[in-house]
Amino acid sequence: MVQADSLVAEIRQALAPLEERIRQHPYLSALEEGRLPRERLRLFAGEQYTILGSDLRSIAHLVARFGDTPSREFFLNSLQGERAAWDALLAFARALGLSEADLRAYEPQPGAHAYTNYVAWLALYGSEAEVAAAFLVNLAAWGANCGRMSRALKTRYGLREADVAFFDMFAAVPAGFEAGALAVIQAGLARGAEPARIRRAARLLQAYELLFWDTVHQASEAATS
Repeated sequence: MVQADSLVAEIRQALAPLEERIRQHPYLSALEEGRLPRERLRLFAGEQYTILGSDLRSIAHLVARFGDTPSREFFLNSLQGERAAWDALLAFARALGLSEADLRAYEPQPGAHAYTNYVAWLALYGSEAEVAAAFLVNLAAWGANCGRMSRALKTRYGLREADVAFFDMFAAVPAGFEAGALAVIQAGLARGAEPARIRRAARLLQAYELLFWDTVHQASEAATS
């Protein structure tokens, strides 16, 4: 039987060029150089508000689907992390002068939501192994970008530690996350999950991650031109 750690290592190697494009995205350079006006940060907050609202529902559905399996703890922990991120995102928005009513009224950019829509699809139709692998492979790039954003927002835009807690939460992989994800993947493989579908889930989610950054960058640049 295929081993989860070997499969994830193979996926990471195959997706390394895509991950590098995410990590070196020009949106991050624009922030680090202070080229985006502060009000343009509201776009990021608005997009994440819609994304988190969807992801909370998706992960809650995963808890319901797999609540009677050993994967329960992994998805419960993921749900708790998303819930904490929600509160931290509202703090970031308040620092930009946005109320939750403002966030609800924000009209999202379509390209920024392929990621969260695919998470919803996986929550409905994907195996536990597909979901865990996609989350695990994606987290490193997302976390690295969040770390860079946190530093740029403090140094270039004057935000405080409390204001950027949303980004700091994702900047480091939570303790036990990788081991938990690998256990879910291994259990899924033992129950017949197809390695090809696991690879596909990780590849698509990572590609949709890049599309998110592309969309936010293009929308931010267009609004400042």
